[in-house]
Amino acid sequence: MQMEKNLASPARQRLAMLFDDGSYKEIGSFVTEKGNPAGVVTAYGYVNGNPVYAFAQDQSQANGAVGSAHAEKISKMFTLAAKTGAPIVGIYDSNGAFMDGTASSLNAYSLIMKRVSQLSGVVPQIAWVAGVCGGSAAMAASAADFVVMSKDAELFLVPSFEKGAGSAEMCAKNGTASLVAEDDETAVVQVRSLINLLPVNNMASTPCMEFENPTAMGGNDLDSLVNTIADGNSTVEVFADYGKSAYTALATVCGMTVGIAATNKTDSRLTEADCAKLGRFVRVCDAFSIPIITLVDTLGFDGNNDTEISGSVKALTRLAGSYAEATTAKISVVTGNAVGAVFVALAGKGCNADFTYALENACIAPLMPESAVEFLWHDRLKGCNDLNAKRKELAKEYSATLASALSAAQLGVIDEVVESSELRAVLSSALSMLEGKRVTNLPKKHNNFPF
Repeated sequence: MQMEKNLASPARQRLAMLFDDGSYKEIGSFVTEKGNPAGVVTAYGYVNGNPVYAFAQDQSQANGAVGSAHAEKISKMFTLAAKTGAPIVGIYDSNGAFMDGTASSLNAYSLIMKRVSQLSGVVPQIAWVAGVCGGSAAMAASAADFVVMSKDAELFLVPSFEKGAGSAEMCAKNGTASLVAEDDETAVVQVRSLINLLPVNNMASTPCMEFENPTAMGGNDLDSLVNTIADGNSTVEVFADYGKSAYTALATVCGMTVGIAATNKTDSRLTEADCAKLGRFVRVCDAFSIPIITLVDTLGFDGNNDTEISGSVKALTRLAGSYAEATTAKISVVTGNAVGAVFVALAGKGCNADFTYALENACIAPLMPESAVEFLWHDRLKGCNDLNAKRKELAKEYSATLASALSAAQLGVIDEVVESSELRAVLSSALSMLEGKRVTNLPKKHNNFPF
């Protein structure tokens, strides 16, 4: 006797929204949990023509409660994704585990977490938090490469009575949510956009697609630079509300997917959150061999007290390690200030760049110009009537001479000085040449940088 399906359930409606033409093949539709259909719908189909596996927790069945059968259905999707090298989308909407007083649900969540971890960096994982995602499920969702949250969704480890805790807004601010959508319709567009930009697995080439001309040509501010580099209407900014001085986005350049990272979304100095955001983005791009374009322009790091200074050192060390360990194509462009440790971490040939370029107005030096003046030209400050004015004058001279882009190019610190209007063409050419890049790191389990 055939078990009746709730075809109108939000889970199946969301899957229909996700897959091309609303068409998908369900797997395990007869599996039961405690006498009723298991509270998750598992399926496969095509998204933008790419094969994708997905699961959607089903609130119409025991509020989407997680049990062993539920977990086994999800595990099956991860197993198939691993075998076939296809992305997996998890749609989370469950009030939690079955509350029967036993520990059985702990093993169910443990199985899901194991599968998520095993496939991390192998195939793209996208978590769409469409409703409640609490407790152990929150760990599984947060471990995905990208987390898309519907505006009214909740994600938390422990329920809190504090207003806004676990909300999509809060998760965006703390870096858990990559993107926040107004509703399910917007969320699914974001999920499909990410799938379109990502390779199907870590052995596949980056997507190459038709593209529109860029919406800008030239300019030194971040928006102009991004719109000069990227194809028109191809940019998807992620983690926009976390680490607000840093910028991270997926985009295409001449139809090829790239990751764009920048340090000057605001005029503020970089914080630990900015470093964490950039480092996480670099690791995701590297996992799938997505080329990284880094736009460097920052005055450095926050450091108003001992705690912030030590935190900045550790954060920058982790960030530099993420760049140094990454074997994907890496191109840096100094668009403004790149002084000391910032240049080393983000643009130096040892840690980061296969190619390092600089715009004509860039300042590249071991010290900020004002500090350099004190060390190098202190004798020129003697006898000045207006010390501050003279210091600024000398700092400007230092920036235009010893710390200039031309000086860095003459010393071989950077590869070329370019005009902003030529940047897209230069980067496109460099990306083409780096397409066949092959690098193997020394055998080891992982790097071991400070926490």
